[in-house]
Amino acid sequence: MTGRTGRRGPDGAGELRRTLGVRDAVVIGLGAMVGAGIFAVLGPAADAAGAGLLSALAVAAVVAYCNAVASARLAARYPESGGTYVYGRERLGEFWGYLAGWAFVVGKTASCAAMALTVGAYAWPGQARAVAVAAVVALTAVNYLGVRKSLWLTRVIVAGVLAVLVLVVAVCLGSPEAEAGRVDVGLSGGGFGGVLEAAGLLFFAFAGYARVATLGEEVRDPARTIPRAVPLALGIALAVYACVAVAVLAVLGAGGLAEASAPLADAVRAAGAPGLVPVVRVGAAVAALGSLLALILGVSRTTLAMARDRHLPGALAAVHARFQVPHRAELAVGAVVALLAATADVRGAVGFSSFGVLVYYAIANAAAWTLSRAPLARVGPVAGATGCVVLAFALPGVSVVAGAGVVAVGAVAYGVRRRIGGRRIGGRG
Repeated sequence: MTGRTGRRGPDGAGELRRTLGVRDAVVIGLGAMVGAGIFAVLGPAADAAGAGLLSALAVAAVVAYCNAVASARLAARYPESGGTYVYGRERLGEFWGYLAGWAFVVGKTASCAAMALTVGAYAWPGQARAVAVAAVVALTAVNYLGVRKSLWLTRVIVAGVLAVLVLVVAVCLGSPEAEAGRVDVGLSGGGFGGVLEAAGLLFFAFAGYARVATLGEEVRDPARTIPRAVPLALGIALAVYACVAVAVLAVLGAGGLAEASAPLADAVRAAGAPGLVPVVRVGAAVAALGSLLALILGVSRTTLAMARDRHLPGALAAVHARFQVPHRAELAVGAVVALLAATADVRGAVGFSSFGVLVYYAIANAAAWTLSRAPLARVGPVAGATGCVVLAFALPGVSVVAGAGVVAVGAVAYGVRRRIGGRRIGGRG
């Protein structure tokens, strides 16, 4: 099978411009991963895994690595916008590509709104919704002006967030309150089931490692760039997460971390540096901005790919002649996210996002399995797909039910459209 690079979408829309190199791709991956998740997810994960938090981080990292390798191999073969939507369509058939795209677009749109509200909650709690909408409008405008503008802003955000995280690690590990005995690498606390549940939650923080694959149509020399950038970004993020987790555990312990509403802020306070709490809060707001920027980029590119195949309105496949971005898709995504941020309380309803992302990557691994018949080449995809399924169903019950419901709605919608249309909707030519 061959990818459909070079084909044109509806309304004369062509390919996006290839401008991103290896360092650019790594920055985009880090911008998606080193976001607000690390400021919030450690608490719920510690509640599930107890002292086995680091083991849960290791499990999530192994699954993420398998997924990253699979995504990189596929992106090198099919360097189009859309990520696993394209890979599933090309390797497994239209339905599986559609299902991956559906899970990603719906789940991540809710995540965008939740991340926007997180920005508002940290920046100006009394006007969280107004700040959230303003953030969405501003970042949509940045994306509209071209991927290079988005990359520049992402560099600034990543640098700021990493500086805050380094400060947290230094303060915590240098504090007299830190105790090595609080750091455990076993399964104590929540047991094996708790470690798996925590790994599923922590996976959310890793979920941006393949963002560059979603932007595959904008990467220079994708066969070389993407396989190098994806694992590199993942490795850097894992190192950062591990250092932060160790530092926070050393000060708060698993029990204190599980009870913390703002884990990193509570950790620096417990370490004897309460004056740094506002700095951590600013860092969290900036991190949420970075995640929101990367999410809008990813959702708009998957929307573009699905619109090209008429799974979404074909008008959304248009590419701006000057800025070389899917401008209608970006405006549509921005409008929906702004509406959700202004009217809905989605922060507690995005549990299905982790489930949807795991479904998305399970399909990516299944697609990668078809790339080679060599047994060794199939070990990674099998491990990745198995890990995704296990972690998906190890999530809290509410998240599993909501996630499965979203996926089922998408499948039913696809079946209804096929029956009404009486013909193939998209196409591989």
